[in-house]
Amino acid sequence: MKFAFEHPWVLAALLVLPLLAWLKGKFEKRPAFLYSSVGLVRTIAARTRRDPGAILRALRWLALAAFIVALARPRFVEGEAQVSASGIDIVVCMDLSTSMQAEDFFNEKDERINRLAMAKDVVEKFVTKRPSDRIGLIAFAGRAYLAAPLTLDHDFLITNLERLSFDGIEDGTAIGSGLIAGVNRLRELKSKSKIVILMTDGQNNAGQVQPVTAAEAAEVLGVKVYTIGVGTRGHAPMPRRDPFGRQVYVNMKVDIDEDTLREISDKTGGKYYRADSASTLRTIYDEIDQLEKTTVVVKKFLRYRELMHWAIGIGLAMLIAEMVLANTWLRRLP
Repeated sequence: MKFAFEHPWVLAALLVLPLLAWLKGKFEKRPAFLYSSVGLVRTIAARTRRDPGAILRALRWLALAAFIVALARPRFVEGEAQVSASGIDIVVCMDLSTSMQAEDFFNEKDERINRLAMAKDVVEKFVTKRPSDRIGLIAFAGRAYLAAPLTLDHDFLITNLERLSFDGIEDGTAIGSGLIAGVNRLRELKSKSKIVILMTDGQNNAGQVQPVTAAEAAEVLGVKVYTIGVGTRGHAPMPRRDPFGRQVYVNMKVDIDEDTLREISDKTGGKYYRADSASTLRTIYDEIDQLEKTTVVVKKFLRYRELMHWAIGIGLAMLIAEMVLANTWLRRLP
């Protein structure tokens, strides 16, 4: 740990303060009483030769010096840390259509959960294993929405991931819109690798962009797309409420457009996966994690502990002391 100033050149102003103080003292007009004879005040002058005003002026100049030191930003350099930036940018596109409510997955406690809950759990674990990647999140149903921009702040990303729900979103499955939204987030970036992971459990039935058209745009921009079809094969239990408000399950046909998803991944150099169980979905993300590795670029930065507030506090304390003394013990007559 060492002490340093962020703006040391500001301290040069301290050299000017003595000159300013001397000039002010030389040309300042001091109040005085007129006496018919100096003998009348000789006894008073003998008691003290200290000028009360000098103390007040010293406090004021010291306060100004403290503020100059504060402007120079004093701080302790606590040490050196390292941040790894992989150069891989990833956008996860997640389907929020009504069919994602189907409960054909089981968590680690063997409890039935819906597809969205399973997907969120797996994505969160994937994110935590890749701290060096910028990762963004797109949610889509009838339209595509930006849930989180590309960021290294993965706590922020996971918070927004957990907020995803089926409420207040237009139903449908706009696969093309979701994919093109993810591609657009990566378009202007200069990255070693640009990746979209697209998860859906249905067929494209909404939006103005066809999935294959979006895949062609991804290919041109050098974005690799991994597609994941989410859901068991055959039929899946969909929760419903009966007339008495009780939850019941209705079998829903699982209808994933695997041909289109496979075409998207093949066209962009990615890979298509079918996640028909929780373990399969976890394995898929583990495989993507292993496939998308690159040389880590290490950046160094210094951590600082700012001391500016202490200098400001000292300056304010001196100003307050001057005000108190000027109106009490060192009060002067006008």
